[in-house]
Amino acid sequence: MSVAAGLSPEMCDMVIQTLRQVVGRELPDQKILELDEKDHFPDDVIRKLLSPDVGLHLIFLPEENCGLGGGARDICRVSEEMASWDLGVATAFLAICLGTDPILVGGTTEQKSKWLNRIATEGLIVAYGVTEPEAGSNVANLKTTADQILDADGNITGYRLNGAKQFITNGGVAEIYTILARTPGGPSFFVVEKGTPGLSVGKHEDKHGIRASNTTGVLMEDVEVPAENLIGLAEGMGLKQANAVFGYTRLMVGAFGIGGGQAPLRRALAYAKQREQFGSPLVEKQGYLFKLLVDNWIDLAAGRAHMEHVALLIDQGHTDMGTEGSIAKLWGTEAGNRAADASIQALGGYGYAREYLVEKMRRDVRITSIYEGTSEIQQSIIAMYRWKETVRSKGEFYNKLAAGMDTLHDQDDAVGAAMVAAAIRGLNDIVQHMHKARETRNQIVMFTFADMMTVCEVGAAFAGKAAALRAAGAADAEFMSAMSRAFGRKVVRTVRDGVRRCASGLVDAGNDEAMAGAEALVEAVEERFPLALTAGLWTDMAIVGEALKDMD
Repeated sequence: MSVAAGLSPEMCDMVIQTLRQVVGRELPDQKILELDEKDHFPDDVIRKLLSPDVGLHLIFLPEENCGLGGGARDICRVSEEMASWDLGVATAFLAICLGTDPILVGGTTEQKSKWLNRIATEGLIVAYGVTEPEAGSNVANLKTTADQILDADGNITGYRLNGAKQFITNGGVAEIYTILARTPGGPSFFVVEKGTPGLSVGKHEDKHGIRASNTTGVLMEDVEVPAENLIGLAEGMGLKQANAVFGYTRLMVGAFGIGGGQAPLRRALAYAKQREQFGSPLVEKQGYLFKLLVDNWIDLAAGRAHMEHVALLIDQGHTDMGTEGSIAKLWGTEAGNRAADASIQALGGYGYAREYLVEKMRRDVRITSIYEGTSEIQQSIIAMYRWKETVRSKGEFYNKLAAGMDTLHDQDDAVGAAMVAAAIRGLNDIVQHMHKARETRNQIVMFTFADMMTVCEVGAAFAGKAAALRAAGAADAEFMSAMSRAFGRKVVRTVRDGVRRCASGLVDAGNDEAMAGAEALVEAVEERFPLALTAGLWTDMAIVGEALKDMD
């Protein structure tokens, strides 16, 4: 096994502790509410985080460029922690990381030394300029141009940029922009500094949530930059540079979803312990506890396990992690949205009132399933790549994952691995069947695939984490195992429902022969899920519920 990049656990713990101290001091609840109400960017807080005393931005910069050399696991922890305080501030801060990515993955040694060293030592705010009015996730529709500036001998001395960017985080406050534009050689990234003639700030967006982040348009009218500001010094590398970090950046947004959902859920848990109804605290009501708290707590824990799994792979040097990043984002952000919504429900009327902050948290987390690629974009990516891999390998891709769960179950039968293995095989069956039936041309089929694929892979990671904790004798091993078993049943339910959904689309009412074939398909898959396989759900949810009652 390769040595994983990143900070030592002790160093990362110190970073998190420093972050908690600074943010806890600088962002009390009342200030968070004021920033939201006034739609105000907290320049003082961001500058504090970027200051030499804190230097939080150094975590995502390499050691050779005056940074700390943090890895994906470290940045996931920081992302989740920041999102649990204020997702607007987290978005503003991590956008600096996103803005540096084109330089990190595509810059020459000299460019990295120049720009990354300045970002590290001067604490510069960076913005990532890709999205346009007609080019969100479809970057191929890019309109911003970068025309070559030639000297008398025909040598390229610079570029002249023209165009408009939209929904740019830090757009109105950045000191450095990484701008994607069309050159004669194809889409390319450029470094553009604040104050460059022709560069201006466009419309300030009045947003539903994350109002503490600054989101604006960025306008360019004959903005001239020297040729040395072309990242990588070669035209046409922009899409490759952007794609190189999608798995990484979407993983970070998945962490945002988890942190943004966990924070209101913790407030709901605290409320449930002290709020009495009909003679006892709400936390003692099984329907309340299971539906609003336990189920969402488990979903977030599962997402965290998968996020940690993918981050470790990245830190070990795996580079082709785009699909895994999409799975982490899809599950983490959708689970975060569900958890925040349940938290409002858990607080009743208080949850709907702005002063209790949960209402704001719900508005904030909504963006996570939109930016850095919507949930529907992630479903398309997951389904397409996993379907192609399943067909190419003749089912071996998911057979191998299921076999891994079999081995895990043989080693430890208390983490739900057998349920996940059965579900993965059911998924494999339906994907291959629908491919042979040429039904993968239907996008709704592919979306259904994506939901099944996501929950299966998240469930596999969760079972793996629970087993590792049990093997290590961790204090929370039984709690995690109960959650993993409960989630394994959700994996089975999702696949069972997905198979029925796909099969029902194969036939029209009245076609008896086709109906019989579809029913046979459903029965064949459901044979993988005998009742004994998934028995004990309420018992495991009760174990999780009792553990939540004991939490501080």
